[in-house]
Amino acid sequence: MSAPTRFDRGHTDDLMSFLAASPTPYHAVATAAERLEKAGFRQVAETDAWEGSSGGKYVVRGGAIIAWYVPEGAEPHTPFRIIGAHTDSPNLRVKPLPDTGAHGWRQVAVEIYGGPLLNSWLDRDLGLAGRLSLRDGSTRLVNIDRALLRVPQLAIHLDRSVGSEGLKLDKQRHLQPVWGLGDAREGDLISFLEEESGLSAGQVTGWDLMTHSIERPSYLGRDNELLAGPRMDNLLSVHAATAALAAVAAAGSGLSYIPVLAAFDHEENGSQSDTGADGPLLGGVLERSVFARGGSYEDRARAFAGTVCLSCDTGHAVHPNYAERHDPTHHPRAGGGPILKVNVNNRYATDGSGRSVFAAACEKAGVPFQSFVSNNSMPCGTTIGPITAARHGIRTVDIGVAILSMHSARELCAADDPFLLANALVAFLEG
Repeated sequence: MSAPTRFDRGHTDDLMSFLAASPTPYHAVATAAERLEKAGFRQVAETDAWEGSSGGKYVVRGGAIIAWYVPEGAEPHTPFRIIGAHTDSPNLRVKPLPDTGAHGWRQVAVEIYGGPLLNSWLDRDLGLAGRLSLRDGSTRLVNIDRALLRVPQLAIHLDRSVGSEGLKLDKQRHLQPVWGLGDAREGDLISFLEEESGLSAGQVTGWDLMTHSIERPSYLGRDNELLAGPRMDNLLSVHAATAALAAVAAAGSGLSYIPVLAAFDHEENGSQSDTGADGPLLGGVLERSVFARGGSYEDRARAFAGTVCLSCDTGHAVHPNYAERHDPTHHPRAGGGPILKVNVNNRYATDGSGRSVFAAACEKAGVPFQSFVSNNSMPCGTTIGPITAARHGIRTVDIGVAILSMHSARELCAADDPFLLANALVAFLEG
């Protein structure tokens, strides 16, 4: 394994910038699109007729982005190599009637999105970001990236049982953040966001808003061997896939596959939406690409039959304080390279042939990889991998980077693993 390194620690530096710029799925998509534009990609609208020229293109729908690069001479039946990921992370999201409060505290009403580690959101300075829908039908991104909200924890003096019985949180009563003093006033939050966004009163008629920790990603440890930051599940993968696609497109020639980035929303709550992996977005884009190049349904079938997807999502590194929660013979280590996820009950989509594809990519890139399976006594999580395989009939392999504190407001990984993943993804897309 002696392939030249494409990405190094500078990739991890860039990942920190990507995380900071992407507090919501909508911002993550905008950030990825901006980077692809700089790499020569151009956006195409789903409502327009598509033409089959070569080059890089992408489609944006809400919190999802599909990008692909058609090399010169690609046939209608040329298969795809897809990196699938997701843009959403567990957090606290604003309710339709956001203005609430009690006992002289002004609060924002929030709902729990996904499965966050709730305690990690306590006593943390939070910003507010998302998408505003305007009266004229347009949308605007908003990011209040300063200390605006806080979910205050109850003092130990008022709950002595915490030390012996542990923290118990009621999702409805205990997680509503404060943001000021006084009585709640209807329309106050949206009026504030209109002012912050330079909009006139009454322009905002809809919103998709969520909280985020304003603490910056940072290196950690004596030798900066670790990276701590928000939303690594799964923006770490989105960032690596974007970088890999741009690198492969820059090389341009010699590709026998059409490389694709598919970053979906709503993975954390089941993927069943028009922007989720269980929706029609990916299949529609791939089919339209085939047909735009003069292909038939037969060409579409041939292309899909030869396609491989890497479902790229973070996984669990062995935890030094809870090693018994992991499989005793499979202990993925932070810094040991990307992990190959396996579950015989198809919670992950990997099989033996998929393992061979990923092993070949890692060997070509000079990247080590590790295997992950869950402890038999514990339920196994899942990803977009099985959904992609079943919905599109595409061979799919589940991989990712091993992290700690998954679903916390702030997660942890080895600082080298993001660029090791990116190098493996380049080799995979090259074929």
